[in-house]
Order: sequence, then structure tokens, then C-alpha cells
Amino acid sequence: MALPKLDSPTYETELPSTGETIKYRPFLVKEQKLLLISQESKDPKEQMNSMGQIISACTFNKIDPYTSPLFDIEYLFLKIREKSVGANVTVMVTCPDDNETKVPVKIDLEKVGVHMTVGHTNEIKLSDNMKMIMKYPLLNDIAKTTNNEADTVFSILQQCVHEVHHGETVYNRVDVSDKDLEEFIDSFSTQQFEMVTNFFETMPKIRHVVNITNPKTEVKSEVVIEGLDSFLV
Repeated sequence: MALPKLDSPTYETELPSTGETIKYRPFLVKEQKLLLISQESKDPKEQMNSMGQIISACTFNKIDPYTSPLFDIEYLFLKIREKSVGANVTVMVTCPDDNETKVPVKIDLEKVGVHMTVGHTNEIKLSDNMKMIMKYPLLNDIAKTTNNEADTVFSILQQCVHEVHHGETVYNRVDVSDKDLEEFIDSFSTQQFEMVTNFFETMPKIRHVVNITNPKTEVKSEVVIEGLDSFLV
């Protein structure tokens, strides 16, 4: 005789990118095991894959983790984690006045959200008659990166170019070879590359501001905590 199935509570939240209401549930033991195994492996690709599987399962397959903006996926994962193991986490934050002393800070994950920078745009004007239309990084884009910081920057940049407009001509990314795109990016001036960098620096991301006091210097500081990894302990 088969054992009865346990019911899981269901919650709702809004996707930061669209405002659409999404139902989700906490992760189960089988999904927690998957997460622990991937964390122990220290393999970024395995960690991204496990996150994707958990997002898909816990949103009842309504969210495709590989086609949704990364900030949506990170936000959903944080909400699922909050309902699964608790809303309160303690993270170690480095005091900016000496850039050395670390202090524990308790954070309520219910108060952590996706920050939208005023004036942010996915349209980058490279010249009077040329512009790029960018898309936000996906889970797959991060999984393809390497440990080399420079390679990672250029890899994500290439993955996030959606269109290039030159006057009335539109070049879609799917019609441009990797080699041609790489040569195009290599031809950027320093100022043009800074415009692209600004897109990534100001794009929506998980963000929370905390106030801390350095116990050694008594200096009070406001510190911005960003990125999913900063909240996972």
C-alpha cells in the first residue's frame, strides 16, 4: 500500500520583470539534497543547473529558468529559500572604513527585493547612427562563464547583445556569427565600452542596504549588499 502524499503550502509573489503573480512552494528534502550536493561540488555550472531545477519544480513548471532574466530567477530562489528554511539570515559584512573588519549582520529576507536603477535602459547609443539593444543575462549565460574575470565579462556581453542597429539596418544576434560579434566588440572605444559596462552595473539586481558600526574604529557606515550569493549562508 502506497503512503499518502504530503501537501506543501503555496505562496504568491510578483515577478520583478513583469509584475506577473507567480505561485510557488518551499523546496522539499529531495530538492534540498540536490542543492547541497551542488554546493559541495563547488562547480558553478552544477550549481546553476540545480538552481534551475529547483525554480522549475517549486513554481509548478510555470517558470522556465533558462529563458527568464537572471534577476527574476535569483529573486524567486530567495523567496523559495525564505519559505523553506526561514526568513532570517546572518551574513558577514566587511566594514568599508578599513576594508578589513567583518561584522555579522542579521537580514530579514522578506525585506530584500530587486532594485531598479532610475534611468536604466537596455538601449546603448554607440554613435549618432548606431546603437545596441541588450537583453538581460540568463541562467545559461552565467553557467557558460569561466573563472577568468576578463573572459567572463566578454562572454556575458556577447550573450546579452540582442540587436545592433546601424541607421535603418537591424542586425539580429541570431544572424551574426560569434567571430563577427567579437570583432565588433573589440572595436569599441573606451567610452563605448563604459556605456556597456554601465548597462550591467545598473541593471535590476537583488539589493539590500544595511547600517553597520566598525567595532574597532566606531565608524558607522552604510553598506549595499548585492547578488544572490551575498544572502546565501
